[in-house]
Amino acid sequence: MKNSTSILSILSLLAFGCRSQSFNAVAYQSESLRVERLTPRVYIHVSHLDIPGYGKFPCNGLVYADRKEAIVFDTPTSDAVSMELMQWIENELKCSVKAVVVNHFHNDCLGGLAAFHQKNIPSYASNLTLALAKKDGAEAPLFGFDESIEIPVGNEKAINRFFGQGHTVDNIVSYLPRERMLFGGCLIKEVGAGKGNLEDANVDEWANTVRAVKKAYPGLRFVIPGHGKAGGMDLLDYTIEMFSG
Repeated sequence: MKNSTSILSILSLLAFGCRSQSFNAVAYQSESLRVERLTPRVYIHVSHLDIPGYGKFPCNGLVYADRKEAIVFDTPTSDAVSMELMQWIENELKCSVKAVVVNHFHNDCLGGLAAFHQKNIPSYASNLTLALAKKDGAEAPLFGFDESIEIPVGNEKAINRFFGQGHTVDNIVSYLPRERMLFGGCLIKEVGAGKGNLEDANVDEWANTVRAVKKAYPGLRFVIPGHGKAGGMDLLDYTIEMFSG
């Protein structure tokens, strides 16, 4: 196993241009931030929201790195933790953050957005997200789109697309074709999760939206929810079943 890990790490360094990391599940850990290695190019970043009566609630985001460039999907929950994440990307992956993509207008997606803007990093979200963030008085993404936007990173790309309403009216998903991976954000539930915060949800359309995602991307290897453990297509099926009928 150690020999296989070493070979894969060397191949990762040669192919992807960012400094190789070990294949341990946890690539970085502090009191405020955890980074988990999922593939040679993809890392899940986990920060926390303090929710009254609940405590610290873990929130997922993603880092996609290739050839010394990286995209961040959803910011950590505060500017301080966003700075910590960017520092880790620069120091450990030896990559520069090219863009940040915001899944929807809630604080677990854009709570640390100002830190990216301070470093002149462009941010992208649906035009609905821009409008809702501004209405809430939150730091809003800089660039919007209506249906989809494709963002290059190194020699790869991320396809960000609005399929319909669900957890919120503006939630999108981000698809990484090379990885066959979907960052679903809060539209997608981890297996075993409850329905969660429905304050801004459209529960009548939620299952239909996820069905559309499943139809568009039928061969996913990895699906990352906004909260909880990553999985595969089973997360889409679980979410569809939860909000059907």
